[in-house]
Amino acid sequence: MSKNLLREDHLFKQVYDYVLTHIERHEWKEHEKLPSVRKLAEEMNVHRLTVLKAYQLLKKHKKVYVKDKSGYFVQPDLAGEHIENEDHPIINAYAQKNHLSEIHQASVSYDFSHALIDPNLLPNQYLSHYVKKVFDLYPKVLATYSTVQGDVELRETLASYFISQYKSQVHADDLLLTSGSQQAIHMIAQAFIKPRDTVLFERPSYSSAIDVFKNQGAKIKTVDIHPDGYDLLQIEDLMKTYKPRLFYLNPTFHNPTGYTVPAHQRKRLVELAEQYRCLLIEDDAYHDIYFDQTPPPPIYTYDASGTVIYIRSFCKYISPGLRIGAVLCQSALMKTLITVKSLVDNGSPLLNQKIFLHYFSSLRLQEHLKKIRIALQIRKEIMEKELAAANWNWVSPKGGLNLWVKLPEDISTEKLLMKSLDHSISFVPGQVCDPLKESSSMIRLSYSYANEKQLSIGLEKFIHLAKSM
Repeated sequence: MSKNLLREDHLFKQVYDYVLTHIERHEWKEHEKLPSVRKLAEEMNVHRLTVLKAYQLLKKHKKVYVKDKSGYFVQPDLAGEHIENEDHPIINAYAQKNHLSEIHQASVSYDFSHALIDPNLLPNQYLSHYVKKVFDLYPKVLATYSTVQGDVELRETLASYFISQYKSQVHADDLLLTSGSQQAIHMIAQAFIKPRDTVLFERPSYSSAIDVFKNQGAKIKTVDIHPDGYDLLQIEDLMKTYKPRLFYLNPTFHNPTGYTVPAHQRKRLVELAEQYRCLLIEDDAYHDIYFDQTPPPPIYTYDASGTVIYIRSFCKYISPGLRIGAVLCQSALMKTLITVKSLVDNGSPLLNQKIFLHYFSSLRLQEHLKKIRIALQIRKEIMEKELAAANWNWVSPKGGLNLWVKLPEDISTEKLLMKSLDHSISFVPGQVCDPLKESSSMIRLSYSYANEKQLSIGLEKFIHLAKSM
């Protein structure tokens, strides 16, 4: 290929990425007119034909549309067009933007949408008493910033925890503390993804992670997840064909399905990722929330070449408000993430880290975990008992906070959500968890946030609503 052709191809991609990034980040709104071909060519110092070629490809990819003699305009998200009640603010917002937050913001009496633990099950009283002890131990804690990488005392404690739990060699410098796992996902996307990079996602997957990578301009290819894990041949074919930059996965008590990927597949995944130079982003929020037996070791424990970035969240079962997450990876990747973290907030709050440190190091934590597991298993069984009467289908998870339930095909989950919210009940339609945003008869029901009485009453009402449609 000649130098001129290489330069033209580079400029074309530059224009394409520039426009796509503005659209994906909503800097140019739906139906907004794009700069004219002439104007954008002048702004970017390229030939008009280069801009025209980029606009035509964006049109082919359904990112823009043309009005005769008027120019190019931003294509609206059509994911929610089939919903009849367009005036319903929550349905309209979630269907077009795929944001769980729109559903979570609804104030309801029977909350089956939040994958959080009932605050009454958390050690609130103990933590409130313990705050004073933290101030006694660290009198200047509010007058001091944490380091960007996070409090060294907490990182050393977590490193010792990982060594004792998984017999893996972890040093404090291998850990970066974040304000929850959501911040970690966002930082990873910023650090390693640029517009038009291909990333692999499980289907279904964690909705907020889908949003993060899409907003970064990534192209998503999906991997089916089943009760017994993945089809590894499918993953190898995707890696070979699309050369993805990374694979975001949630292999332990998967959100939303509750499935757990077996150990032999975890080991093979690392081999495939190393062979095809694909980062594995392992999001592990529910590892300690198991019922009968511990889950397999995390995927990172099979990694010897720096292929895995491991995200661990502990605060769901201690105190979500502390917002403590940890990222574990090798030094070459860590340097990039620390730089991104410094630009985000220059370090997570030190007080939160110290409070978490001393509770995490206490004997009370293990006692608390035992009680949490029993309480959540009871709530899961209550939900399953109520759903069994409806003759709906699901695979009973061995841990985590959610049931992935299949409704009869003739029930519209979008209409059911509208009706349920009107009756003060919330849940998550499967479409929200689908990277492809296709309509689905699946729904996610979280059994962790409502108490036992609310579960029984709310589910009875919910099933009645569904059957009356």
